[in-house]
Amino acid sequence: MAEQVKSNPGNNRSDLRERIVEMANHYFRERGIKGLKMDELAAQLGISKRTLYEVFEDKETLLVACIGQNQRNAELYMQEVLATSQNVLEVILRGYKRSIEMSRNTNSKFIEELHKYPKAYEAMMNRHHKDTQQTIDFFYQGVEQGLFRKDVNFPIFQELVKNWMEMMLTSDILRKYPFQDVFESIILTSLRGISTEKGTKLLDEFIVELKKTNIRD
Repeated sequence: MAEQVKSNPGNNRSDLRERIVEMANHYFRERGIKGLKMDELAAQLGISKRTLYEVFEDKETLLVACIGQNQRNAELYMQEVLATSQNVLEVILRGYKRSIEMSRNTNSKFIEELHKYPKAYEAMMNRHHKDTQQTIDFFYQGVEQGLFRKDVNFPIFQELVKNWMEMMLTSDILRKYPFQDVFESIILTSLRGISTEKGTKLLDEFIVELKKTNIRD
């Protein structure tokens, strides 16, 4: 007689947690933080509000979980980028591109409302500081590879790039011009200014490939 397989409550709870985070992430990006209603989320998942609160005690706990999942996805993406990129310049460019595209697909209310949730805000800022330092480290690797000039203050340059990307997202420039043109004019042109002759050549080659794929991985 075949042995009957028993369900594992732990696995069921883990699966439910993943489903909740996935759908909540969608709502947070689409509507902002306040736009997510816990009762509506429960209804969409086909569970009771009580069950939802048994998994996540409040909205901020759920928000922190969503930020954590996004961070893990970003880390997986960077692992793929590091494994498939030809040089550190390509790593930096693909990282910038993903940051811009992710921000474009997120309601601006999300960032505006985030500071009202201290634990979530701290988690986001910790990730931001980690990403910033990682990018700066990539720049120094680029110097060692002969791609970037040695006389550049990379922490300042990275801060400028961050401000440029925020401008791209908050102004109407992306409604006036194609994303690829804006990306090339601002990010790629600024990188050209800190690149060596070797780095400029690789940058030009990357731009050619970028246009072929319409800056989509």
